[in-house]
Amino acid sequence: MMPLYGAYGGSYTDNLIGTLLSIFGNVLVSISLSIQKYSHVKSVGAKDVRVFYHTKTYWSGFVLICLAEGANFVSYAFAPLALITTLNAVSVLTSSILGLIFLREKLKPKDFAKRYGLSFLGSILIIGGTFLFVVFGPNSHEKLKAENIVTHLVGWPVLLYLLLEIITFCLLLYFYKRRNANYLVVILMLVALLNSVTVITVKAASGMLVLSIEGSMQLDYPIFSVMFVCMVASVVFQARFLSQACNLYDSSLIAGVNYIFSTVSAVVAGAVFYLEFKNEDILHICMFLLGSAFCFLGVFLISKNRKRTKTFEPYVTMDMVNGVPTIHDRGLFVQPDSNGSFSYGALVNNDGVAPVTLPVDLEQPPVASMRTQAPSGRPDLKED
Repeated sequence: MMPLYGAYGGSYTDNLIGTLLSIFGNVLVSISLSIQKYSHVKSVGAKDVRVFYHTKTYWSGFVLICLAEGANFVSYAFAPLALITTLNAVSVLTSSILGLIFLREKLKPKDFAKRYGLSFLGSILIIGGTFLFVVFGPNSHEKLKAENIVTHLVGWPVLLYLLLEIITFCLLLYFYKRRNANYLVVILMLVALLNSVTVITVKAASGMLVLSIEGSMQLDYPIFSVMFVCMVASVVFQARFLSQACNLYDSSLIAGVNYIFSTVSAVVAGAVFYLEFKNEDILHICMFLLGSAFCFLGVFLISKNRKRTKTFEPYVTMDMVNGVPTIHDRGLFVQPDSNGSFSYGALVNNDGVAPVTLPVDLEQPPVASMRTQAPSGRPDLKED
């Protein structure tokens, strides 16, 4: 067992390098996404919907996001999983600050506190939580050679952990696909289980890549190919499930809940697979959990305070905008028939059923003539 546990160096320098790389990567991700969003906003209304592909701002954001993800990838080789994954809260904090800067709203102090009070409180919690789990987080560090990774992988704790994950994933997938359990918790639990596989494989691939660059070649071992394939596959399926969740639920709610689920799954994966908390005392573990809880609450408050987009209403109200035909237009229906599964003006939303349109009186007398033709006398009463 000595080769397995004797490789831990407990290097604070490595943890510092990994932490700084992760913070740099998360900040750069937020900046690059803001730049790309700016490119999309500027191209709204263009005839070609893909015109933003020809803008410098879009490609600048693309280059920055590649650089940011590269920094995040390398950070896994230097610092524990529990530390790197929790630092994703920095990205949420940076996005909140950038959003406030770009909005440039001039509000009174009272209105500002009312609108951004939760975001400000969440930012303070994230900063404080980040300090706690960085200072008191696990410091165990292992040189991830191919032999060490294989030894971890075939150990009984890891095999039992992977078995439980596979069973849980299959059960959730069954209820999601066969029982139509499209609950947000179900979808994000599937994402979290896949994320645990992602972080394990990313750390292994990143560690072996860094060792190979340092001169100890690890890329020719079969375990590197296995980890790389599992990493790519888990990332692709995570993206699919997150896309399905975004189609059903509000993105701000998804951001908060997904951060909590994914971070918990990653911390557990690091504790089981890489034994990151093996040499930590109770005080450090409790302070790390307290810092993580602060970050969870901060991310939840920031995501909750985001402005939600208006829900799409499947109809057009009368006289809402100029140029929309109304019920008083001569010879026109309220809404044209689009022959789709959902049609404007339809009273039902069933596939295969023809949409029902409102009848229109084609010969409607003017309002003035209706007034002149109104009877002036008393109506005839029915005699008993």
